[in-house]
Amino acid sequence: MNRKITAALLAAALTAAAFAGCNTQNENTVSDNNTSAADSAAADNSSADAASSAAENSASSGKLEKTSFNLGHLNSTAHLLGFVAKEEGYFEEEGLDVTLTLFSSAAELSTGLESDKLDVAFIGSVPSLTFQSQGHDLTIFGGAMTNGHGYVIKPEYVEGLDKWDVSILKGRNVASVKNSVQDAELQLLLKDKGIEIGEGKDKVNIVYFDSQKDAYNALQNDSIDAVSAYSPYTSLAESQGYKIVYRCSEEPLLKNQPCCRQVASTAALSKYPNSYNAFERALIKAYKFTQENKEQTVKDVKKYIDIEEDLINTELYGGYGTSVPDPDKQGTVALKDSIVKLGYTEDYDIEKLYNTDIYKNALASLIKENPDDKIYAELQKHFDEFE
Repeated sequence: MNRKITAALLAAALTAAAFAGCNTQNENTVSDNNTSAADSAAADNSSADAASSAAENSASSGKLEKTSFNLGHLNSTAHLLGFVAKEEGYFEEEGLDVTLTLFSSAAELSTGLESDKLDVAFIGSVPSLTFQSQGHDLTIFGGAMTNGHGYVIKPEYVEGLDKWDVSILKGRNVASVKNSVQDAELQLLLKDKGIEIGEGKDKVNIVYFDSQKDAYNALQNDSIDAVSAYSPYTSLAESQGYKIVYRCSEEPLLKNQPCCRQVASTAALSKYPNSYNAFERALIKAYKFTQENKEQTVKDVKKYIDIEEDLINTELYGGYGTSVPDPDKQGTVALKDSIVKLGYTEDYDIEKLYNTDIYKNALASLIKENPDDKIYAELQKHFDEFE
């Protein structure tokens, strides 16, 4: 693929499999889930036997209450743990038959969980928190990504400059997504700089769109000067000639910002504890794989995010974000406090909607099986420090 692809091709590459909405009849899955009903039926007997056998012998605590899982994700490299767990067979190893489905927004993912169309969803930390504060009975039980997003601007606005910061957005129209990590982070940075939001040469005018795809596409309009970007949009934009305003990983105020979280309905976590334990074990195994097999990890991700492999590699291993299954409760609670102070959402009791036991037990069982594994030991150390 030519690095200077057009905006139209970019949008097509990222959203060809986009899910049109939780309540539509045309639900599209990605990768190997795009098989026909006949193909699926032909494989049902052998896969069911394998899943049943794996479930009976799973190292997770007890027999699985259910083996069929639906995982919702966005068109983002941030969700690679689900991609790798599927492609490398870790879900099957744990006795689970997991279907991955692409959605276009956090709101759709939330609706999918509450309508029982999804068992798990990778949802941004800010929308996860705001949904909880609004009374949605959704529990965070694991992580998916830390950092990995930022903003890009049209090159003419930084021409002749050697360096710049978020102040470059003053007097500009900036496309973003309401109720997103990217939007909250921008507001935190602007507040820190004493820059107001609104129209005017000394303010930043934020124009909201329903999805990251729509916000990014709006950059092609003369009226939009800059746009929010989660992975892989930042690298894609840079490859097209846009300039990076900032990456959140490089901002001290946003250091180690928890991004996407693993979310499920509170009732489902209570009803199927062994199945969610097995799911978490698969993601932890996937994380280990991503640390030991980078080249194959990039290939696995490309099956779901069809862009150039070097751009995927930059997003995964360029130091701008990390995809770790740890629930990182301390970081997420700190983020909640920040957005409450910002006025982004109302305060609420997060304790009843944050479950760290699933990850804790899943990791403990893997360490018991692999007592000398250094990666699992590092995960344990991180969990002990940040639970």
